[in-house]
Formats: sequence, structure tokens, C-alpha cells
Amino acid sequence: MASAGGTCCRCCWGTVALGLLVLLLLGAARAALALTEQYPALSLLKQELHRQPRQGQAGGCPQTPDWGEQYAVECDSPLLRFHESDCELRGSSSCESLLSLNTEQILSQAKSLAEQKRFPFATDNDNTNEDLAIAYVLIGSGLYDEAIRHFSTMLQEDPELVSAIYGRGIAYGKKGLHDINNAELALYELSRVISLEPDRPEVFEQRAEILSPLGRISEALADLTKAIQLQPSARLYRHRGTLYFISEDYATAHEDFQRSLELNKNQPIAMLYKGLTFFHRGLLKEAIESFKEALKQKADFIDAYKSLGQAYRELGNFDAATENFQKALLLNQNHVQTLQLRGMMLYHHGSLDEALKNFKRCLQLEPYNEVCQYMKGLSHVAMGQFYEGIKAQTKVMLNDPLPGQKASPEYLKVKYLREYSRYLHAHLDTPLTEYNVDTDLPGNFKDHWAKNLPFLIEDYEEQPGLQPHIKDVLFQNFESYKPEVQELVCVADRLGSLMQYETPGFLPNKRIHRAMGLAALEVMQAVQRTWANSKVRMNGKTRLMQWRDMFDIAVKWRRIADPDQPVLWLDQMPARSLSRGFNNHINLIRGQVINMRYLEYFEKILHFIKDRILVYHGANNPKGLLEVREALENVHKVEDLLPIMKQFNSKTRDGFTVNTKVPSLKDQGKEYDGFTITITGDKVGNILFSVETQTTEERTQLYHAEIDALYKDLTAKGKVLILSAELGEADAVCNLILSLVYYFYNLMPLSRGSSVIAYSVIMGALMASGKEVAGKIPKGKLVDFEAMTAPGSEAFSKIARSWMNLQSISPSYKSLPSVSESFPTLRTMIEVLNADSSRCLKKTIVAV
Repeated sequence: MASAGGTCCRCCWGTVALGLLVLLLLGAARAALALTEQYPALSLLKQELHRQPRQGQAGGCPQTPDWGEQYAVECDSPLLRFHESDCELRGSSSCESLLSLNTEQILSQAKSLAEQKRFPFATDNDNTNEDLAIAYVLIGSGLYDEAIRHFSTMLQEDPELVSAIYGRGIAYGKKGLHDINNAELALYELSRVISLEPDRPEVFEQRAEILSPLGRISEALADLTKAIQLQPSARLYRHRGTLYFISEDYATAHEDFQRSLELNKNQPIAMLYKGLTFFHRGLLKEAIESFKEALKQKADFIDAYKSLGQAYRELGNFDAATENFQKALLLNQNHVQTLQLRGMMLYHHGSLDEALKNFKRCLQLEPYNEVCQYMKGLSHVAMGQFYEGIKAQTKVMLNDPLPGQKASPEYLKVKYLREYSRYLHAHLDTPLTEYNVDTDLPGNFKDHWAKNLPFLIEDYEEQPGLQPHIKDVLFQNFESYKPEVQELVCVADRLGSLMQYETPGFLPNKRIHRAMGLAALEVMQAVQRTWANSKVRMNGKTRLMQWRDMFDIAVKWRRIADPDQPVLWLDQMPARSLSRGFNNHINLIRGQVINMRYLEYFEKILHFIKDRILVYHGANNPKGLLEVREALENVHKVEDLLPIMKQFNSKTRDGFTVNTKVPSLKDQGKEYDGFTITITGDKVGNILFSVETQTTEERTQLYHAEIDALYKDLTAKGKVLILSAELGEADAVCNLILSLVYYFYNLMPLSRGSSVIAYSVIMGALMASGKEVAGKIPKGKLVDFEAMTAPGSEAFSKIARSWMNLQSISPSYKSLPSVSESFPTLRTMIEVLNADSSRCLKKTIVAV
């Protein structure tokens, strides 16, 4: 490949990371990082180390084969690429493939190499050197078997000819490490060289490159460490940093990339990888600075722009992310991974039509790209285009993993999506009040889907195929809606935007905003009817509304806004699943990966844990309480708690748990189980810091009783409120609404989406009481975690009201049309979510 300097780096036996390249291919299957649990797109960014584009690098590479640093300057071409050769064939004579050489050219090339001794372990004998050079040129020609035979002939005459042993080992490795015999023979030969020449760093490096794809990472690291001890170089530190990265030891990888840059600062690739070590630890701002520094070194560095775009996406900065993805595509409009990442960002921004264009282009370039194929199918279904959606889903299903190959996340999810898509299509025109997803879908299907298990469900009966008489959803022009419905949608967009979290990891999603804004308005209207003693039509029955009906309105809108996520009531799961408990689990720190979404709450949780430790020791070790208190005063990070617990509690081995308690309003003095905090550690100092709620049948019944009592009180006070204008009644209703949702948050009764669903209920119920939320959720705050970490419902109410900026509801809301009557079917819901309401923004600007 032509470098920035115009020179070319050919097949570099001592420096090209053959083994590491194969390792990174295998490493793709290890993308199940904790961070991806919260940031799904991170597994794509990790492919940064898998798919370097064929583009020039700063620096330059020697035009002749580079057998090691002692023979030529270090090659700055990217370490991590699939291509065996660093040359990109563009007609350049310097990059001409050796495969095209005839016998005369091979001999001429070999003679030149022999005269310059530009191959490993050259001897003092000119004739021997010429024979060795011929074999090395054969390797460069891709004629590995011929090279092995040539080296073997020489070794019959001189069994300890180091260069021949080394060359034969290289040839075995280049034949292909997919054949374990080649790998073992290559390792055998390289180990022989090390026994004869123990002070040559390139041999240790080459052996590491064979060991790594075999999964023998610790041995490969030991070899690279030995090579560094013998002769440190920027390349060796970069190679070792890569292995640490693959091992998810991002801190140590960062140190190696930093050392590499200190030895050779002009390495855009190393700077990029340094940024990725920040990214995978959740240190997004530091990652952005490194990506920008890489771009200073190489202005046309596509992968740096792509990584910068993804970092901004994780920060929630849609405009900056879009700008950098666009810059990457201006450099290469066919850059598949950028198209994939930009498409996923657009989908999660609610721009489904634009996302679809990216996935289609991605598939034109890579027809078997499972991510793009899955996302294409998902985008079609979300927009109501079921025929195209299921066609794409079926293509993913046909891509069965090979024996021993790990199935991709898309393959695991796609059958659930197809079954759910069929169900949605069959109910497109059925009134929403006449069916219920939670009771219609089979229990085991819901259980497996919510837990993201492989689709292995006994006696499962597939949903009926698409019915030809049910047509896809057509595009609805926003102007075709009546003016009052347009106004309804515009109000919903504004209300939904107030539910947005201003926290890393939460990208603004205009589709979710509209859906949840409409949910809030529908909740408002339903609650007002309930307080006026009107009945509601829910799940095929006409009756007085219960608290679950109120939340079901929001669940309905959240489900259809993104059909990829199973938003299901956990108490409607099979009894067997409930008896075992259904865990909502969040990793806050896993190893070196920090979940930046919850960083604001680390200190609060730390103080809670300290208090619980003191309570425990006060009851069980009163004599040592003072010593424990003094030790805890020096703990400023969650990571430092485990050593303290091990020091003062002999029962603490690998970790400990702390449980929160939720005080009852119904039964004073009674407490319910809240969430469980777990801190565990391993021998090398990595910790797991997580929180989880366990939804069991018993726990659910206790919370339901609390919520039932609050809802009964809320309904009674709501009926009084609509007949009275007294401020005290409005405040009491507000506190009851927030208290009810406080228990909902601590119960966590849904498999997904609890946070925004509950907040839309808060906004809707408050509007029913005559109060409108005008304030935004503060930066760094998460409403569900505010509830879960508050000492009680009163404290949560006080915190929430501090930012809500409650104001009297606009009189115009009374004239808004009924949400449930305006959008009575799934088809009409999808139509309004698809409609372009940019006119709403123009209205707002004119009004201002």
C-alpha cells in the first residue's frame, strides 16, 4: 500500500503482525463487553482493531522486504489489518507482486538480497546466503511449500542453520494458522531459533504472532515483553498494547500505546488505539482528544473520523457525530463500517428513513453484513413496511453460524423480531382496546425474548405469516392531518423532548419523544375521564381505569416506537420464571469499563455502602467500629471498598453485597427490598460493581399493594380536585403521583423502558391535575436512579419537583382532540410516528 510518503512496505516477515491479524478476526467473537450492555454500538467501534482500511499512513516503509528493525527503519503501516501485504497494487513497480516474477527475476532478486544481507540471520558464506535468499523470495512470492522444501534441503546439510530454521518457521506460519499443524510446526521452528539465538527480539515477536491466534495470549505477551526487554521499539509496544486491548486490559494497553508514542510520536494508528482505550473505559472526552490528535497527524484518517463520530454519538451530540461520520464518508463513500455506524445512530435518533438508506448502501457493498441486514429489517418494520422487513429478517436467519462458531447478536435476536413483526402486522387494523400483547404472546416466548436467550422454545407455534389483505403502512403527509391533530402532535413533540436525559449514552430520539409525548397526553385525558367517573375501554373490557391501565398507555407507545426492544410486564411471565426471579441488572463498573451513564450516582452509592458497613459492624463488631470508621474515611472510590471489607470481615473473600430498603407509606415502619449492590474482585484487581432488582412474585405483590393504595388515594383526591381549585389539593395530588411512580421505579416491573414510561405517566397525571412540567431533567440526572437512591417517596418527590418547574397547564390543552380516538389502531400510531413534523419547529420559531 502506498504510504503518505509515496514509498511502499512489502511483506515484512519480522514486523508484520500476521498472528495479531488473525487474532483480531477471532477477537470479533469476543465483543460481549459489559459496556455494550449499555452502549450497544461499542462492539462495532471495537472492530476498529479488525477492519483498517487500505489507505496510506504517515511515515513511510522501506521498498525492500523488511526482515527486522536491524535491517530497515520501522514500518509505520497499520499493525492491525486483514491484508497480508502492506502494498496496494496500483501499477507501481515498487509494489509489484512477487507472484509475477519468473525464475530469472527470482534469482536476480535473491542475489540482490544476498549481497545486501537483507534477510534474517545472514551468514558469512556468500553461497549459503544466495540459497537462503532464494527461499525468502519464494516466501515473498507466496510459494510457501517450495520455500519449505528449499529450507529443508539446506537443513539436511546443516541442521543448525539458524536462518533456514527461522525461514521455515515463517513459511509454515504463512501457509495458514487455520491448520493447527502449520501453527505447531511454526512454533517448533521459532522455539529452536530462540534456543540457538536467545537475544534476538524479532524471533520472540514472531513467535508471539503465532501464539496469539491460538488463544495463548499470556505466552504471546511474555514473548513480546522479552522482545521489548532486548530492544524496545515503538512497534513492539504498539503490538503488545494491541494484545492487552484484546484481553480487555485497557489501562495497560493505554500505557503501551503511550510508550510507543513517546518513542515515535508520529503514529496516527497508535494515537487512534490510545483513544480507543479511553473509549472502552467510558472516558469519552479523553477519547475524543486522542482521535483529534490522530487527525492532526493524518488529516485524511477515515477511522479517526469514524471513531470521533461514534464518541460524539455516545455523548449524545448528534450534530457533531453526524459531521464526523460525513467527513469519513467524504474520504471514502464506500466505507462500510461508517455507513453501518451512521445508520444505527440515525435509527436511534428516530430518523428511520435516513437510517434505511445507510443500511441499503452497506448491503450493496457487503451483502452478507448481518448487522446492516438486521437493522434494515428492523427499520422497515418500525415504519410499518412488514413485507420488506420480514424479507430482510429471513436473510439473517438463513445465515446459520458454522459449527463451533458463535452466533452473532443479530442472529440470536432475529427470530424474536420476525415473530413479533408477524404479530404486529396481523393486528395493524384491530382497535388497540381489543387486544393485549402481554396476554397474546406465549409466555416462554416472552421469557426467552426478554432474557435474550437463543430461540430454543419447546412446542412453539409460529405466528401466522403475513396476510395479503393487510397492506403495509403508507406514508402520511403531516399536512393531511386536521389542524387540531397537527397541534396535538406538535404539543407531543415538545412534551417528549422534556423527557430527554442529558447524560452520556442517551442520544436524543425524536421518534421516542413524539411517542412518549402522545402517551403523556393520552394519560392526561384518560385520568381526567377517570376522575370524572367515566370508564375506559382496555383489553376488550369497559371498566374504571386502574393504575396499570395508566402505565399500559405509555407501554403501548414505547413498544411501537422501537419494536426491537421487548417492553413486557414481568409479572405476566410464566410462573416458573417468576419463582426464580427476573433480574434487571446494570453493570456500573466491569473490569476497567466504567458505565458513564451512572457516574453521577457513584458517590451517592458509595456513601450508602459506607453507612451500611458501619451499621453491620456496629451490630456485629462494636469493638472494632472505630477502626472501621477511620478506614472508611480514607475510601473515596468504590474500587477501594473491597480491600477494606476483606480486612475487617473474614467472611468477605471475592466480594460482598449490600441491599437497599424502600420504606412503606401504607404500613409505617415496614420496608421492602429495593435493589442489590454487588462488588466483587479478581486476583489482578479488576472489579465488578453492579446493581440489580430481582422481580419475584412475592416482591411484586408487596409493591402492588403499595401502589394500589396510593392509586386509590390519588383517584379520590383527583375527583375532589376537579371540583375544587384549592392549592393544597393540587399539591397533595402531585405528591401522590410522584410517590406512586417512586414505588414503580423501585419495583422495575418492565423488561425494558421503565424510566421513560414512568416519566410520561408523571407528566400526564400532573397535567390531569392542572400542572404542566416545564423544566428539563438536569444534566447527569436519571429519574429512575433518583427514585432508587432516594431514602423515601417524600425525598424523591422533593428532588423531582426541584427541576420540574411546575406551571399551570395551558387552557389550549382542553381543546386538543382525543389521542386514543385520533390514533385508534397500530396503523394510525405508526403513521403519526412516521410523519415529518418539521412544521412544528417552524411554528415554535414564529411564536417566539
